[in-house]
Amino acid sequence: MTPPAGLWVEEAGPPEALPVVLVHGSMDRSAGLLKLSRRLDEQHRVIRYDRRGYGRSVEVGGPYTMAAHVDDLEHVVGERRMVLFGHSYGGNVALALAQRRQDLVQAVAVYETPLSWLDWWPVSTAGGDALAAADGAPLVPADAAERFMRRLIGDERWSRLPARTRQARRAEGAAMVGELDDLRWQPAWEPKGITAPVVAMRGADGAAHHRRSTAHLGSVLADCAVIDVRGARHFGPNTHPDAVAEIVHALAIRTE
Repeated sequence: MTPPAGLWVEEAGPPEALPVVLVHGSMDRSAGLLKLSRRLDEQHRVIRYDRRGYGRSVEVGGPYTMAAHVDDLEHVVGERRMVLFGHSYGGNVALALAQRRQDLVQAVAVYETPLSWLDWWPVSTAGGDALAAADGAPLVPADAAERFMRRLIGDERWSRLPARTRQARRAEGAAMVGELDDLRWQPAWEPKGITAPVVAMRGADGAAHHRRSTAHLGSVLADCAVIDVRGARHFGPNTHPDAVAEIVHALAIRTE
């Protein structure tokens, strides 16, 4: 299969090795998983890509639905047997493909995957806050993206970013609003459809709702281990890439 026109994809590592595909989260890019990629690509064929609407794939238009993102991931991988890693929203994309392609997905590792469709998921998260930013006025995706980023990195750090960078991040607002809104209304996948082994990671110092959602995965999936990454929070794949890479590598080796 050929990825959609304009979708940026990069592969590294031995061509004959088992593919490990990295799927980034909302308002992120594949660059956010580069440290993890570099710790895996000596032993695995690591595939990174910018999801539609983000980074070097910003010109790939909507829809920004889970189904569209899963289509993209399936096109990126083709018919290769693989291990998937998904960070945050990317974990749902990985699990949804695991449900669709049980014949190809060998195992899945996820890190703090949001379960926004569940009744107890808080509306006060960065994503929920961004979607509610308009105070009754029409939602402006660029403004929602900026609000999301300010929540994550702080107003001071946002203001220090180059104008070009701030403009690029605001341009990703349409993708963020589309995918997060879609995720609120329907499950991205069904537990009974996930037959591959799953490792669900969470930061030991992470937010309560992420810790709860990760525990939920361990309770509803047939074969799911829950692992705490010591000292990490939501961006553990970037801040603690050694620990996360070790877990992903062990899962890949165990399930070969």
